[in-house]
Amino acid sequence: MLLAPDPSTPVVAVAVHVDVGFRSEPEGRTGFAHLFEHLMFQGSESLEKLAHFRHVQGSGGVFNGSTHPDYTDYFQVLPSAALERALFLEADRLRAPMLTEENLRNQVDVVKEEIRLNVLSRPYGGFPWILLPPVLYDTFANAHNGYGDFSELEQASLDDAAAFFDAYYAPGNAVLTVAGDIDVDGTARLVEKHFGDIPARDTPARPSFAEPLPGSERRQSVPDAHAPMPALALGYRLPDPLTELDSYLAHALLGSVLTDGEAARLQQRLVYGDGIVTDVSAGCGLFGSPLDSRDPDTFTVTAVHPAAVDPDRVIAAVDEELDRLAAGGPDIAELSRISARWASSLYHEHDRVMSRTLALGSRELLYDRAELAAELPGRLGLITPAHIAEAAGRLRGQGRAVLVVEPTGADDTAEEGNA
Repeated sequence: MLLAPDPSTPVVAVAVHVDVGFRSEPEGRTGFAHLFEHLMFQGSESLEKLAHFRHVQGSGGVFNGSTHPDYTDYFQVLPSAALERALFLEADRLRAPMLTEENLRNQVDVVKEEIRLNVLSRPYGGFPWILLPPVLYDTFANAHNGYGDFSELEQASLDDAAAFFDAYYAPGNAVLTVAGDIDVDGTARLVEKHFGDIPARDTPARPSFAEPLPGSERRQSVPDAHAPMPALALGYRLPDPLTELDSYLAHALLGSVLTDGEAARLQQRLVYGDGIVTDVSAGCGLFGSPLDSRDPDTFTVTAVHPAAVDPDRVIAAVDEELDRLAAGGPDIAELSRISARWASSLYHEHDRVMSRTLALGSRELLYDRAELAAELPGRLGLITPAHIAEAAGRLRGQGRAVLVVEPTGADDTAEEGNA
């Protein structure tokens, strides 16, 4: 349990981070962690379907949940007077969600519609977070499609859902975070009142998802009927943020040196100089968020370019810029500008009680260090040009994945199947 009082805000945020994500789901059940996130909003043994929604919105609050590679979170923000209501609601569904055949079938259909909307019918759907991992990684946990395969989602049974809940939604497998306008002692008593009687269960052993680095470049092309232009993604393995945090953070700043802002190196060269791409970005995490998963994590460079441009020309330019940085690093002014932008963004983000609450809970669950959320601006400020040079050299010295998206020119509705 994490309690973070902030008397400057008139609201409270409550979040539950559960130690289960895409990488934990069993073979044959792709998309199950995300499906279960939906099921947790379908009522409980105490509250009928949609009651959770009404209680939060009726108090003037907001709520949501999301699924990540290594965790699933549930969160809500309400006026501070509604703190006990928020704690009751989160404890209630953690104790006994309403798992019924009707709810399961309904939410399978909802997830399938999400896949149609966000992947199958959208230009660059699943790029790069679904399409890149099977090129860079070999194991099922790291390489499979976390959004889900239609046929596997349809085969999910109520017994599967019950077993998943029993295994992963044990109280000891979750982190509760409460932040905002709270009294610490009073909040602790309320947490004990509502969560204290949830029966303890064995927590699953946390598996290692480690696998060897790729020994060479791996390349794959995929068709996209909706894409107006070709795209490419480069994927590299990152240092372990738990044991090599400064090296990991140097990669985060490297991504910004390459693509963050009009003055960034790849922006200047590829967009404004050579004019061979229309968009380019680089950074840590398949979702574009650093420190959002355990090891292994992925550094990505993505670009969209005109059909007349050979993707190898873009890749060669990226390699040249990485080589330049590996040889000399960024200059002090360049790095200072990037570090200041990062610090400003982090301080601005943590001004919002919900963002701060989610950062505290996820850092505690992933790395056992909630305080890392507050330390990050200072840690990033200690990264030197030599750290950036080492990060660039590390990328150039390892195997990587190259994913090429090729427009097919057809805009027909995709058939159901693998997302």
